[in-house]
Amino acid sequence: MNSTVRKILVVGGNGFIVCKAALARGIQVTSVSSSGRPYRSAKGHAPAWTSNVDWQRGDALRPQTFAHLLPNVDGIVHTLGTLIENSSYKRAVQDGNVAALFGSLVQRYFDGGNPLERKTDSGNLTGYDAMNRDSALRVCEAFLSSPAGSNDANAPRPFIYISAEDIFRPVIPARYIESKREAENGIEQMMAGRADYRGVYIRPSLVYHAHIRPLTTPVAVLLDLSATIHSKVPRSIPTPSSVLRSLGASTTARDGQTTSALDSVANALSIPPIHVDHVADAICAALDSQTSVRGVVGVRRMRELIGWSADGSASSGVGMAGAQ
Repeated sequence: MNSTVRKILVVGGNGFIVCKAALARGIQVTSVSSSGRPYRSAKGHAPAWTSNVDWQRGDALRPQTFAHLLPNVDGIVHTLGTLIENSSYKRAVQDGNVAALFGSLVQRYFDGGNPLERKTDSGNLTGYDAMNRDSALRVCEAFLSSPAGSNDANAPRPFIYISAEDIFRPVIPARYIESKREAENGIEQMMAGRADYRGVYIRPSLVYHAHIRPLTTPVAVLLDLSATIHSKVPRSIPTPSSVLRSLGASTTARDGQTTSALDSVANALSIPPIHVDHVADAICAALDSQTSVRGVVGVRRMRELIGWSADGSASSGVGMAGAQ
């Protein structure tokens, strides 16, 4: 990889796939998480590549805890976020435990109190606003205030925020996607007029992996088939997604940006899922200053960045990616 980005900071314990992919491209990686511990597999194994990452402890809501690292990096990848405020869903997905995943979804409906004000034992907020929005804004502020490191003075330093396509409503609360969009808008506003920085907003759809996220693969197969069928139907013929969009067209969420839940379902039916490794590859491509990637990067743009043909014929999706 011929790039002026030589060293990056990955914020968030779930960014280990990005760490691995960046190392493979010759990029030095520092990872900051609340534990500061190296990545370990579900069985407690530490892969060989983890020894090449500088693992640091820090709090994304208090970036002063790792501010000393910022001048030494050429870019940041912010992976911190939560899909369900009850974090037990992550373990359920990793273990392929359908019952536990269902329990996590049910619990978020019946938990008492304001989910946006839940705190850990240390007093840190853990809701959507804190995890999906505020953590990214605080880290970005600190990054913009830090002096440039080893990066080429003519190459803008990238801040890559892992956002999401709007595909999970109504199963997941609307506040999930609203907080993601607020983070994107906030970062973009902070970078206005800053030619020395660029914001990149990666929006994956359903992210799947046969081993890391076994529960996602069957769903990904069905959604990939649906997206393929939708892409081949002539525009003049109604499709399930177009009907849903028509039904939800008159409904707008309170933030004026997200649409009705029917539109979210339509997105799920028409936007193909994407493999975990492909997301990481696209992030690394976006880091490269030679690509000059800015703004929103959806699934189709991600495919372009990693070399897929425009119609996806080079790799039709779930079957090939799942075999990696």
